Amino acid sequence: MVKKLDKVDAVIVGSGWVGGIAAAELTKAGHKVVILERGSDKKHEDFVGTKDELRYSKRYDLMQDLNKSTITSRNSMDKEALPVRNNSNARLGNHTGGAGNHWNGMAFRWLPYDFEIYSKTVERYGKEKIPKNSTMQDWGITYDELEPYYDKYEKTAAISGEESPLGPPRSDKYPNPPMKDTPTIRLFSEATKKLGYHPYRIPSANASQTYTNPDGETINGCVYCAFCEEYGCDFGAKADPIGTVLATAQKTGNLEIRNEAHVNRVSHDGKKATGLVYTDTMTGQEYEQPADIVVLAGFVFTNTQLLLTSKIGQPYDPITGQGIIGKNFTGHFNNLSTYIGARGFFEDKKFNNFMGTGGLGASIDDFSGDNEDHTDLDFLHGYEVHYSQLGTRPISHNEVPEGTPKWGKEFKKQSLKYFNRNLFITAQSGFLPNRYTYMDLDPAYKDALGNPLLRVTVTYDKQDINRAKAGVARCEEIMKEMGADQMTVDVVKDDIVFDHKFFTDHFFGGVIMGADPATSAVNTYSQMWEMENLFVVGGSSFPHNSNYNPTVTIGAFAYRAAEGMLKYLKEGGNVALAASKETV
Repeated sequence: MVKKLDKVDAVIVGSGWVGGIAAAELTKAGHKVVILERGSDKKHEDFVGTKDELRYSKRYDLMQDLNKSTITSRNSMDKEALPVRNNSNARLGNHTGGAGNHWNGMAFRWLPYDFEIYSKTVERYGKEKIPKNSTMQDWGITYDELEPYYDKYEKTAAISGEESPLGPPRSDKYPNPPMKDTPTIRLFSEATKKLGYHPYRIPSANASQTYTNPDGETINGCVYCAFCEEYGCDFGAKADPIGTVLATAQKTGNLEIRNEAHVNRVSHDGKKATGLVYTDTMTGQEYEQPADIVVLAGFVFTNTQLLLTSKIGQPYDPITGQGIIGKNFTGHFNNLSTYIGARGFFEDKKFNNFMGTGGLGASIDDFSGDNEDHTDLDFLHGYEVHYSQLGTRPISHNEVPEGTPKWGKEFKKQSLKYFNRNLFITAQSGFLPNRYTYMDLDPAYKDALGNPLLRVTVTYDKQDINRAKAGVARCEEIMKEMGADQMTVDVVKDDIVFDHKFFTDHFFGGVIMGADPATSAVNTYSQMWEMENLFVVGGSSFPHNSNYNPTVTIGAFAYRAAEGMLKYLKEGGNVALAASKETV
């Protein structure tokens, strides 16, 4: 039996960056907020002494338990979807702070082109340039409108960086200078300059110096320990929700975080959301938490599953092209749009790369977005090439040249020789939405609580393969200029198989944003068109992905969404329409 609790001003799914930002802004304004977090409670103290590669990089201690709740996946509509049970294939965040605990900290802004991709593509190349099955669309907002929220997030998260020569315009400089320079970063930068490109330092949430943000939270200066991705920061030097927005919200006394709370559905009367129904997984008791506003701030898969399970919005149908919920799923897919490139092996150069951090490195924007003329290219959008010095950990960085045996005396010999004589550069590319890449509910599989699993169908378009090939070729060109004696270059096959892998945690879509309720689920404040007190925030609302990491853009939209929540609680109605009338 469901136990109904006392009503609060806002109830939020998830305690990552998005939920934390919403909670901070709402509680600072005096509103009572409850966050429901599926994972356990985490504090910075829990990360002290946890530089354990086996525990975190191989056993995925900070990731979601895929045996209890996961997704199913397939690479075409005529295939059976299978559950993804291995965290090496799906690194989905869990616990207080979510994926904001174990992110690397790369903190790029997206380009103006991304937010007006359809209109800018038609303007420059004509409609015929857009592939037949593409479902790309504008977002209903411009970069200039979003820029103040970018600035706000960067100052909250202590971003360290330098302005890209080809990057988007900024209203202010980064709050902190870029991270340290290293010999390998200089090698990449010098090589790309010789090739006529425009290198710059990767913007990073690993603070280059001790910094106090506008809310009064202090982020320590990074010590370059090399344990960022998949790890919580035990020194408090990587901006995360625990040390910033959640700390800010908790200081108000208006926030309650309930851990081990698995949200099952949104309760509603057909016109408004009335709360969230969740199970306390420690006791098995099911509760309903009523609230004036409901915020879905979980990961892409969670938000889409909850809307479909709760029967809110029209599910997307790839056959007819009708419906919105589940549409325009995109991502940085392993072996296609991320973690591919060129690895160079050096005979006479030795690199001390045991020190590093998640956002330490350099990048070029020459081929990002629409910076490159695509008139004569067989793809749209672009790729961002970078070298990052993450730090060489002993288990994960045992690289040897092609042709080396996988075990035995020769492997050991080459492994020792090249441990500090190899570098990798990668091209992360965009992946544009297509009609047959989407999410719906799986008809066969359920989670541990009996809820249907989300089914993900991913179909690669020819242009996505062509874009990936172009990015890898650029990596090979740069690595050669860097002086590598041998190279291992990734091969992108024309018949690439999806193979049920979701290696990154960069995924988007399902509850897409826009200016028209006929083609979008939420407005530009992440407010549902058909249920005005329901906000769906984060990568779920992105109509497509960029070639850049998404966290800063997710954070910017979270601040805009929080502004919309405050307006709604004060005035009601559709805040995007009200804002447009104010500007007129």
